[in-house]
Amino acid sequence: GTYGLKKDTTRAVELYERAAELGSKEAHYNLGVLYADGTDVERDMDKAMGHYEMAAVCGHVSARFNLGCTEYEAGNFDLALQHF
Repeated sequence: GTYGLKKDTTRAVELYERAAELGSKEAHYNLGVLYADGTDVERDMDKAMGHYEMAAVCGHVSARFNLGCTEYEAGNFDLALQHF
């Protein structure tokens, strides 16, 4: 971890989930990144897309960009274009 702290991904996900329930767009975005990358959690693109969508609805620009990239990679060009 950073600053000499022990890395605790399970606790981080719990806290992000709580923050997301309270409407934090940053928490939704960070959960999307974790699930999309499969970093220290099982990769789950359905969860990632759901969190990206929630963050994008709240105005998170990077989440919207990630949605566009994911749709583009899946061959959904019209949908990708709507996010860009």
